[in-house]
Amino acid sequence: MALLQIRLGCLLAGTLAVCAVRPAESQAPQDAPKQSGSITSVSSEPRDGSVEQATRLMQQGKNDEALQLLEGIATAEPARRGIVREIGIAYYKKSDFLKAVASFKKALEEDPGDSEAIQLMGLSYYLAGRPAEAIMPLEKVQTWYPSANVDASYILGICYIQTKDYASARKAFAKMFGVPAESGASYLFTARMLLRQDYDPVAEEYAKKAAELDARLPRVHLLLGELYLYKSRLPQAVEQFQKELELNPGDAAVYYKLADAYTRLQKYDDAEKLLQRSIWLDATSTGPYILMGKVLEKKGETALAVRALQRALAMDPNNPIPHHLLGQAYRELGRTEDADRELKLTEQLRVQKDPKP
Repeated sequence: MALLQIRLGCLLAGTLAVCAVRPAESQAPQDAPKQSGSITSVSSEPRDGSVEQATRLMQQGKNDEALQLLEGIATAEPARRGIVREIGIAYYKKSDFLKAVASFKKALEEDPGDSEAIQLMGLSYYLAGRPAEAIMPLEKVQTWYPSANVDASYILGICYIQTKDYASARKAFAKMFGVPAESGASYLFTARMLLRQDYDPVAEEYAKKAAELDARLPRVHLLLGELYLYKSRLPQAVEQFQKELELNPGDAAVYYKLADAYTRLQKYDDAEKLLQRSIWLDATSTGPYILMGKVLEKKGETALAVRALQRALAMDPNNPIPHHLLGQAYRELGRTEDADRELKLTEQLRVQKDPKP
């Protein structure tokens, strides 16, 4: 789907699929704040072999075993400081986020200055689907901690979006990217994040504001073009991609996206020229080769389509789309055995990507 391509093309992808947080080391940072006075901070509590063993179990992804060990310590020594914090981290790594929240609340009763526990509590609220409650702790602590395994500043911005506080989201992303909050770049970054979260109307508004503030800002018109392409507003998409090319003629993605629009308008010659330019600028992306295969097949140049699709598969052999198109092309060429092989492989790859429960 075009929208999926839009979402996955964003910088921060790839990066964050927050519902699948991976286990990470849970060591306390050296700069975590400590309480003053006679009460000793959790970070200075001596760690015995059992706690170290629990940490190793968490690092190995054996969170249930770690929890069993830590809860045994907590039962045997209820007054011992720091154990409930480790239990919270284990629940966080196990993706049992509401139990993690409860543990971090208790940990903060022991040490209200434990910045890592504050941040992990905020992240746990977010990952439990409660972004409004995540905002306050995430606002308090925006330092990156390894145990979180995500960027809390990014999550804070997403929480603002999900609670429809778009102005605060913009300020959070501006801070994250190091640009002025009222700049065109700030509006552009926020528009991209809004688009990823399916807030399309607001994303369009913010992208237009970015273009208004900075008429020569790269990738604003690209974003608008992608949005219009997804909405099948093809003339508007073409207009935006052409504006982007005037500002940013060296961006291979713009030629590719404009070629996509022309393909949908059945302007195959124009699409082929643009795809060739995209490939000249960036020969490492599979998308232009796949679309080139479609365009050449539509033009009746099936043998050339086969070459383009084979090139795409050389770069991404587990992508079912070029296998399917190649199977169709082989069938048109009368290569039945090759066609059957490719179409069978297409189904196998689709099942692997989307297994039935």
